[in-house]
Amino acid sequence: MASHRRPKQPSRTRRVSVLTATAAAAVALTTQAAQAEPKASEKEVKEKVDKLYEDAEAATEKFNGAKEKQSKLNKEVGNLQDSVARGQDDLNDMRNGLGSMATAQYRTGGVDPSVQLFLSSDPDSYLDKASTLDQLSTKQAEALKKIQSKQRNLAQQRKEAADKLDDLADTRKELGEKKKKIQGKLSDARSLLNSLTADERAKLAAEQARADRAASSRADLGGDASASQRAGAAFSAAKTKIGSPYVWGATGPSSFDCSGLTSWAYNQAGVSLPRTSQAQANAGTRIGKGQLAPGDLVLFYNDLHHIGLYAGNGQILHAPKPGANVRFESINNMPFMFGVRIG
Repeated sequence: MASHRRPKQPSRTRRVSVLTATAAAAVALTTQAAQAEPKASEKEVKEKVDKLYEDAEAATEKFNGAKEKQSKLNKEVGNLQDSVARGQDDLNDMRNGLGSMATAQYRTGGVDPSVQLFLSSDPDSYLDKASTLDQLSTKQAEALKKIQSKQRNLAQQRKEAADKLDDLADTRKELGEKKKKIQGKLSDARSLLNSLTADERAKLAAEQARADRAASSRADLGGDASASQRAGAAFSAAKTKIGSPYVWGATGPSSFDCSGLTSWAYNQAGVSLPRTSQAQANAGTRIGKGQLAPGDLVLFYNDLHHIGLYAGNGQILHAPKPGANVRFESINNMPFMFGVRIG
């Protein structure tokens, strides 16, 4: 006969032992994980931060492009809405004019023409009136055609304005997404920097400050002349901003991003450049590294997300990245694509 006795429960002492062993194993695993992922060195943190800053700059140029598109769309929508309003006023005037003609025709043509001729004491006068009536009808027909044409134009302009308003809404959404991406990259960079000790952060800041000072005070620019008076004026203007901080989306006069500096500098020389580095790449004649002269634009990276001004002797003047100031730097520190000469 089978036994139905309940199995013996583990004692309290045994349960405590099991829990203690499990906790010890968890501590061991945590210790191993900590040993497997050692704290990043100061050099590794700096490399990661620099990469995040580079990514943020690339996103900034896309943000700048979307912002410029938004500004253009705002202007186009405003112009279309003004045009539609003016067109509606013209249409109302045309309709009022047509109504006046119809009223005049009714008053002069209310009696059958043959009866009017029979009753007229002055047939010649009646014929003159009849001729005027025909002309009035012709004018009415022309007025109707103009009104129909105006209505079609207004409908087309209203549709165009509605489409641009949709584009504007999409662009605003895009701006928000790009801004969020930039802020995310900069936030990640700050988090990495905060993982360092206070002494390590101070050391990195001191190194950056020394790099800014050295790049600005020791740059040997040679004696090359600018290719044009405008390029020379733009370069001279940019030099007055040495030491100004890099701020994403900034166009001066106290802070800049990379394309903000170049567009500001050329604006001082009387030349209006597009807002982004990618657009500025098509603002003039492309040239090779050996053809560069002071004031020429210099494009870097495959996606052309960074731009500066050639300074001479293999140096550029640019707004480098977040955390750095406007300064001179070797053209070889970044992947050179081509130069652009502004006519």
